[in-house]
Amino acid sequence: MSILHELVQDIPIPKMIKVKQSFDDQKVEDLGKELYDQLNLKQIDSQIKPGMAVAVAVGSRGLDRLVETTKVTIAFLKEHGAEPFIVPCMGSHGGATGPGQKAVLEHLGVKEEVVGAEIRSSMEVIQIDQLDNGLPVYVDKIASEADGIVVINRVKPHTAFRGPYESGIMKMISIGLGKQKGAEACHQLGFKHMAEHVPAMGKIIIDKMPILFAVATVENAFDKVAKIEVLLPEEIEEKEPDLQELAKKSLPKLFFDQIDVLVIDEIGKNISGDGMDPNITGRYPTPYAYGGPEVTKMVVLDLTEATEGNANGVGAADFTTQKLVDKMNRESTYANGLTSTVVGPTHISTAMPTEETAIQAAIKTCNILDFTKARVVRIKNTLEIGEIEVSENMLDDVEKHDRLEKISDLYNLSFDKEGNLQ
Repeated sequence: MSILHELVQDIPIPKMIKVKQSFDDQKVEDLGKELYDQLNLKQIDSQIKPGMAVAVAVGSRGLDRLVETTKVTIAFLKEHGAEPFIVPCMGSHGGATGPGQKAVLEHLGVKEEVVGAEIRSSMEVIQIDQLDNGLPVYVDKIASEADGIVVINRVKPHTAFRGPYESGIMKMISIGLGKQKGAEACHQLGFKHMAEHVPAMGKIIIDKMPILFAVATVENAFDKVAKIEVLLPEEIEEKEPDLQELAKKSLPKLFFDQIDVLVIDEIGKNISGDGMDPNITGRYPTPYAYGGPEVTKMVVLDLTEATEGNANGVGAADFTTQKLVDKMNRESTYANGLTSTVVGPTHISTAMPTEETAIQAAIKTCNILDFTKARVVRIKNTLEIGEIEVSENMLDDVEKHDRLEKISDLYNLSFDKEGNLQ
């Protein structure tokens, strides 16, 4: 038996119970009609001239109804005589290559034969200006040569900074359209200044580039579109902060202020850019964002298959497993930190031999006198928290909360002979 096994072998893991968490599930039912009606209401057709080339900027996140939103937007532009095409709008994602970024869109279902427009993907940019502090402002060269630009994105809280403009249209314009060089420039002075740099760069690009309109969505706690809004260029600065506030109110959450040990079964880039959403875990990669529960120790057990070894985010945890470390692609993981300048999430947290010992290690180090009373929460990942597991010592919290419902009896977590959860 290894010394790590010996140190934790007597640490008890409390009995658990399944709990249902309830969230507002309001959503837009007929998204295509709602988007088409808004495009007509904003009189977008008056800005479209026959034959004009329009770059439709589409990002790398798995937005709800992204394909439908893109398809309806392109159909509308074509209907009024434009010749739309798609440009990947995703900073350094897709390996920071033209073919890589096209492949990301196709993986999301945004394909020429599906949405009705070709993808023109290149990492070439032009510098159109600079901020007062000297930071350059870049724009995708292909998009810059179009007669018009349309931006599609979801508005949601960022995971590393707070401000009126976080993840949304302004960020899509400043960092997404700026490609790798734009992302690097905006991150150059760190997340401390992002709340200032994102809108500053965005406003310059809106002023100097032919932005026709933006399509903004806000998703509910189940990642379904709760609101869709078409914004004219002059409306983006004014209206995006309201959408950001709605997004924050719509976020899913863990309904506990304090957790001794948070166990997360899996992390991955398909779950969150940070591997796991800090807005759920309360563990942020920088000191410039906040919110969520107070978690004493956090454990990450495995990677999703879709993340293909990218373990960005594991460094935010206190403990992980040797299994996860063995799956880790360090090159793709470390590339995140080199672009964002935040390298803490790409560190390797303390790796224990098994899932069982990782959980025991977290309980052992969570700074309580009686380990049997540890407040333990287990989730599959930060996207799926409608059903969670909580420890016996948290039953009072569950029974007092109107959004929580006990849906099982108490049971012991079960591990196989390799020490992995069954």
